[in-house]
Amino acid sequence: MAKFKMHMLVCGGTGCRASASDMLYENLVKEVKENGLEDEVQVVTTGCFGFCEKGPIVKVIPDNTFYVSVEPGDAKDIIAEHAIKGRRVQRLLYVDPTNKEQIADSKGMGFYKKQIRIALRNCGMIDPENIEEYLAADGYEALGKVLTEMTPDEAIQEMIDSGLRGRGGGGFPTGVKWKLAAKEKADQKYVVCNADEGDPGAFMDRSILEGDPHTVLEAMVINGYCIGASKGLVYIRAEYPLAIYRLKIAIEQAREYGLLGNDILGTGFSFDVEIRYGAGAFVCGEETALIHSMEGERGEPTFKPPFPAQSGYLGKPTNVNNVETFANIPVIYNKGAKWFASIGTEKSTGTKVFALAGKINNVGLIEVPMGITLREVIFEVGGGIKDGKKFKAVQTGGPSGGCLTEKHLDTPIDFDNLLAVGSMMGSGGMIVMDEDDCMVAVAKFYLDFTVEESCGKCSPCRIGNKRLYELLDKITKGQADKEDMDNLRNLSYVIRDTSLCGLGQTSPNPVLSTMDNFLDEYMAHIEEGRCPSGVCKDLIRYEVIPENCVGCTACARNCPVNCIAGERKQLHIIDQALCIKCGACLEKCKFNAIAII
Repeated sequence: MAKFKMHMLVCGGTGCRASASDMLYENLVKEVKENGLEDEVQVVTTGCFGFCEKGPIVKVIPDNTFYVSVEPGDAKDIIAEHAIKGRRVQRLLYVDPTNKEQIADSKGMGFYKKQIRIALRNCGMIDPENIEEYLAADGYEALGKVLTEMTPDEAIQEMIDSGLRGRGGGGFPTGVKWKLAAKEKADQKYVVCNADEGDPGAFMDRSILEGDPHTVLEAMVINGYCIGASKGLVYIRAEYPLAIYRLKIAIEQAREYGLLGNDILGTGFSFDVEIRYGAGAFVCGEETALIHSMEGERGEPTFKPPFPAQSGYLGKPTNVNNVETFANIPVIYNKGAKWFASIGTEKSTGTKVFALAGKINNVGLIEVPMGITLREVIFEVGGGIKDGKKFKAVQTGGPSGGCLTEKHLDTPIDFDNLLAVGSMMGSGGMIVMDEDDCMVAVAKFYLDFTVEESCGKCSPCRIGNKRLYELLDKITKGQADKEDMDNLRNLSYVIRDTSLCGLGQTSPNPVLSTMDNFLDEYMAHIEEGRCPSGVCKDLIRYEVIPENCVGCTACARNCPVNCIAGERKQLHIIDQALCIKCGACLEKCKFNAIAII
């Protein structure tokens, strides 16, 4: 790489590829060749840069220029101006939405200023399909250190000292989990990587596997050495084709370099990895359900104990960690447990990756230190609420989490603090909502997801969540009464306290948190038959404002059910019995003559 004067890093994550970043890469390569720059400019496909709101991204090294919203047709200008003339293409630079300042270097962007990238350290910086680039970024140094300088017990103690807790949602101390598996006696043990990421709006694990698959493989080998396992399994949903493709390449490369297989680095330790596919069942994120799925059984959870560390895959001791947890591990051994523990809070060390989505300016993948506040994440890293709207709530922890409000914005983000205010860390989904969102509808959305994803093994989850959804449906249709509110809360407690696994135990969280924080919205639906946000279709109607209507007929011409009557230049009337509340009339009216009542 040293021979090149310039490197152009093109985001090759799923999000940017969906916006034709693969064509952009091809065009850049073509322009480099046509201008005779093959020995001076290298174009590289990387993983996700995180700034998904403005993809596709092109980053130019060494001047660190950060181009956003780049289209395939922009390749010609980038090469002609930047590579040949040394001038940045101004129209492709990021413009801060708050002060309209143009920023050329990503280090000056609010989105990156408070991030500390550990799990994501290589994403966007290396070619994930080239093991040489991972090796150049200190790849497999941690493995060499552990295998040649540390006993399994010493390596486990280093993990315990780091304070790393599982990033899959449970937050169990990683080192303690390893220690439990290590003390078990068996002829065969397994290391399992949980890559079954199913939360709505979550894409943390997928992005790590797409952008830095070798870091997960390296960590799995270390884990195998620590607990005495010789086989690793990556359980990944088949819906992640790009992650699977790059993971397969990484496994073959690691075998070729002697970093997987027999007698790794000449130490006598052997370890290999296989891929197992899931069909996209959310419940298979729970480790016992995941294990059953890998065994060819129904993806259903079982009572614990025994824990997987005692009896897991094929009845053998098994350690299960998720992708993000593994991605932290090589850095901990390279930089030391004390270094990692110095980041974050006392009980939640290190960083956390979040998929920041919803009504926010900077949608994307972020990695921030534990202890940062929700306010900092939403208004500094996230750039605030879209279109100048007012912040209303943030959902953390996906379907298992709760909705937090403005009064919670100064809450430090860590495992314990989020639980204390009625939410949870989860695997890292964070969805921001504004004043236009109905919180009853939000709770109903998550319950609908949970009902669909329940494995059905236990009746509190299988039946209880269905009844919860039906109660919420009654409320959004204006058919509920105060007794239904009591039933909603009581049933939520029963489901939480009696369900078999984490899916059912946490499924009432969106309901309970919205009832606690937005009770007035629930009561407006019940007592007034009104949805304050104008979201619940059964409780709204579209009406013509007489003084604003000029009779242009745009509303009538665009109504799909012909429910609007009126002659040209005369007042129009909406037939409420026929109206399907699609909003087409509101969208097409240029005179503000349609209102939601």
